[in-house]
Order: sequence, then C-alpha cells, then structure tokens
Amino acid sequence: MTNKQAAIKILKRLKRNGFEALLAGGCVRDMLLGKRAKDYDVATDAQPKDVTGLFRRTLKVGAKFGVIIVLIEDQQVEVATFRTETDYVDGRHPAAVQFANAAEDAERRDFTINGMFYDHLKKEVIDYVDGQADLRAKIVRTIGRPAARFSEDYLRMLRAVRFSTQLDFTIEPLTWSAICSNAANIARISGERISMELEGILVNPNRSAGASMLFDSGLVETVFPRLSRQHREKAIDVLAQLRKQVDFALALACFFVGCPTDFAIEKCQVLKLSKTQTKHIKFLLANRGKLLDDGMSLADLKKILAEPYFGDLYELQRAIQMAEGGPDNTAALENLNNRIKELGDIDLRPKPLLNGHDLIRLGAVPGPALGQLSEELYVAQLEGKLQRPEQAEQWVQKWLKRHREIEK
Repeated sequence: MTNKQAAIKILKRLKRNGFEALLAGGCVRDMLLGKRAKDYDVATDAQPKDVTGLFRRTLKVGAKFGVIIVLIEDQQVEVATFRTETDYVDGRHPAAVQFANAAEDAERRDFTINGMFYDHLKKEVIDYVDGQADLRAKIVRTIGRPAARFSEDYLRMLRAVRFSTQLDFTIEPLTWSAICSNAANIARISGERISMELEGILVNPNRSAGASMLFDSGLVETVFPRLSRQHREKAIDVLAQLRKQVDFALALACFFVGCPTDFAIEKCQVLKLSKTQTKHIKFLLANRGKLLDDGMSLADLKKILAEPYFGDLYELQRAIQMAEGGPDNTAALENLNNRIKELGDIDLRPKPLLNGHDLIRLGAVPGPALGQLSEELYVAQLEGKLQRPEQAEQWVQKWLKRHREIEK
C-alpha cells in the first residue's frame, strides 16, 4: 500500500462516518503541479477522539494540536482536525488551538500554494486562499500579512526560500521584504530545524539561486556570522557548477569553499550535524587543491583514492575549477584521471606486510618512532617498492639502523 492509497482509505472511512475529509497542503500543491507527492496529509472536521475511535492503530503525538498519526499497514498518515491557532509564544508553537472549519483552517497555513484542499471523491480543488492563481504565476506568498505569519513560526522564512528554490518560483515582494526584516529572528529556531531546511535548499539543483536568496535576505548573516562578500561570491559560483545530485555534506563544503576549514567547521556546529557529516565536510575542505598536484606520489594517490569521500572531493575540485575558469581550467584533473586509469584494478588499501608486533620483534621500540616507521613502511608498500614480508623486514632493519646512527 502506498502512502496515497492509505490516505484515501482514511478519507473514505471518515466520510462514511459522516465527517468531512480532504487531502491537504503540499500533496495538493504537488498534484496540481504534476509532481509526485512524498506524503499525503488528511484534514477533517473529525476531532482527535473521533479519529482514534475509528482507527485501530494511531499515534497521539500531536493530539493537543488536533493531529493524529494513523497507521495502516506500513504507512503513516497525518490526520489533522480543522483548526485555528493563537498566541505563538516562542516563534514556533501555538499556545492554543481551537477546532474550526476548512476555510478557517486554510487561513492558519503558511503559504497560499500550501493552503489548498482536495476532495478526492468529488475530484474537486477547494481553494480559499487563491493558491491556484499563485501556482500559475509561480509565486511564493504568505497567507495573510507576511510579518504576522512569520512571527508565528520563524522557520517559515527558510521554508519560503526552500519552496522558491525547489519550485523555481519567485517570492512575492511583501513576503520577501518581511523575510529580510525578520531574518535575525531565525536565531530563535533550533539548529536541527534550520539544518533540515538548508539541506532542502542546497541539495536541490537550483541551489545556487537558493544560496543567493539566503545571503540577500540576511538569513546567512544570522545563522553563520562573519561570512564575507568574497565568501558569498565563491559559494554561489561553485554551487552553480555542482552536478545535479549531491548530498548535504558536499553542498555545505561548497557553501564554505571560500573559508578556512576550521572556520567552516566551527560555523557548522550550529546545525547539529552528525559526526560522520562533520568528518565528511572537514575532509573535503582540508584537501582542497590536493588533486591538482601533478607531482603527487603514487602512495599519496593510492591513499586518497581509497578514501570513502574521494568521489565528492573530485566533484568539489571540479566545481571549483569550473567556477574559476571553465572547462579550460580542468587540465590537472584530466591528468589525474589518466593516472587513475593507468593504475587499473588494484587494491588501493592492501593489508600491511608487517604489523606492529612484527616491527617490535625486529627491534622497534613502542612510541612515536614506531608510528613513523609503520607509516613510512606502508608508503613504501603502496609505492610498489615492497611486495613481500621478507623485503619489508629487510627494509625495516635498514630503517632502524639508519635511525640509531642518527640518534648517536
């Protein structure tokens, strides 16, 4: 069962029991745009107690706001009671809700393009907010006064930029003005929620336009203070050169491509990224320019090829080169590609010929020098100078002898 099929099953059961039930929000917008919706939400005049009484498996995660999650097979569908919301005290959540009708419910929603309903049985769009007109005009506009709508939930400012980016729509002037005036208030939103919206903007192929809006609105200045105009121009240019499909870490690395690595990692802390994402971004930024080195040793080449993020590093460097000089500026990367092809199908990260116990057995002393010996031995192995353990043992004995003489 698909999410849409589950939602329709819920609609039908609610209607059979005398309730009004409609598809609502983003799924209606996507349907009118000819896009496949990710989730289908249901809006109804049935109250939470009615919904939990009609469906056996439910989650009451948002019951006090009139929201019940209905579970059907492996699908979860949000079923929300028509409501109005008042007294937003934290720039994110309403202090009180009151159950209402569909027209009043539409008025509480964020943007006109998200404020429409669809009656599946009648095959009819129900539009109280002129959302269809704005869809045709390709406009993102708040429902009601923009400043008031953003003060209810400041995350909506980033959502406006995300919708504009993803749909390639223009943000209506009064809505845009209110975003610029209220940009500092995005600091009141949690880093995790900001991160989710930024990801939606930066992984989209239209990410360069989205980044421009983030800078122009002042939202970047609040989320990532002290980014200079030079950083802005570099970010927008490099983001524009990325391939269509990228993950968030690569997109963020491009966003901070004009910044020192430590500065970028410090700024990313506000987003509460995972350790893996942070490691990914740090690797990409710390190794900028490395792939342009025609004199890179064979060992270093094998090491970097074996890194799990090598593909993203190559894409980052390609985007940088394209942004700085176009296709004529990618000769070094073409040379690198040729070197990689010449390697053929080899083991890039072979098991070391000797382990730490072997080195100690041969006379190495535990400590920093042992680590240095182990690293240099492995480099010699990657360079192809050593193929067998016996060769490695002879190499180690010579290394130890040489360093003992130096210490004398």
